[in-house]
Amino acid sequence: MTLQQEIVGNAMQMAVVNLNPGQSVYCEAGKFLFKTTNVTMETRLSGPSNDGRAQGGGGGMGGMLRQAMGTAMQAGQRMLAGESLAFQYFSAQGGEGTVGFAGVLPGEMRALELDGTRAWFAEKDAFVAAESTVDFGIAFQGGRTGMSGGEGFILEKFTGRGTVIIAGAGNFIDLDPADFGGRIEVDTGCVVAFEEGIRYGVQRIGGLNRQGLMNAVFGGEGLSLATLEGSGRVILQSLTIESLANALRKAQGGDKQGPTGGLFSTHSG
Repeated sequence: MTLQQEIVGNAMQMAVVNLNPGQSVYCEAGKFLFKTTNVTMETRLSGPSNDGRAQGGGGGMGGMLRQAMGTAMQAGQRMLAGESLAFQYFSAQGGEGTVGFAGVLPGEMRALELDGTRAWFAEKDAFVAAESTVDFGIAFQGGRTGMSGGEGFILEKFTGRGTVIIAGAGNFIDLDPADFGGRIEVDTGCVVAFEEGIRYGVQRIGGLNRQGLMNAVFGGEGLSLATLEGSGRVILQSLTIESLANALRKAQGGDKQGPTGGLFSTHSG
C-alpha cells in the first residue's frame, strides 16, 4: 500500500503522512513534528529489516541472539556514519492517524517510491521517514573515492518496496546524466540522492598546474568534484551545508573563509 503523504510548505517543507490502521512508518530520531492521539510512537534501535516485531523473532534463544547481534551491527554502522542510533516508529490504532515530519535545514523534501527493483542512495542526513516495508542501510563507497573527495564515502541506502521521504537544503533539481552525454560533474556538497545504476565517484579539479591551483584556491570548490555517470534519476540541491555555515558565520561577524573561498575555508565538515 502506497504511503499517503503530502509535502507542504516552501522555505522549510514538512511531510504530513496519513496512516491507515495497521500501517506503520519510521523516522530518524529528531525528524518527528506532530501526531494525532491515536498514533503510537515507539523508539527502537533496530531498523525495519531487523525488527523482531515485523519479522518475528522466532528461533528461541538462538533467534533472540541473532536478532540482538543484528541490531548491534545496524546501530554500529549508523553510529560510524554519524547517523542517529535509534529510529522512531509510528502506527495508527483504531482508525486512520496523522503524523508530521521535517528535515533539519531550510529546503525541500521529496517522496521517493521504491518498487523493489532499484535501490536509492542518499547523502548523510537526507533521510527523514519511510514505510516499514523500506529497509534503511549504510553503503560504503570505497576508501579511494571517499578519501579523495571528502564526500560520499558513507551513503544511506534504501531498498524494498514503499515510500521513503528525503530532505535537502535549498531547492531541488532532478537530472539524468544520460541527457547530458552520460556524465555530469557536480559540487560534492550538492548531491542529495541518486538511483541504483548511477556510478558515483570523485575526481580532482584539473591537474597540479597553475589553472588547477587557481580553481582550488580561488574557485571555492576545493580540489574535487563529484561525478555521476550512467542513466537514472539524480537529485541535486542548490544550497550546500558549507555555504550555509559560512553565511551564518559571516552574518555573526566571524567569517573564517576570507574573500577567496576554496582552500582558504576553515570549514571542517
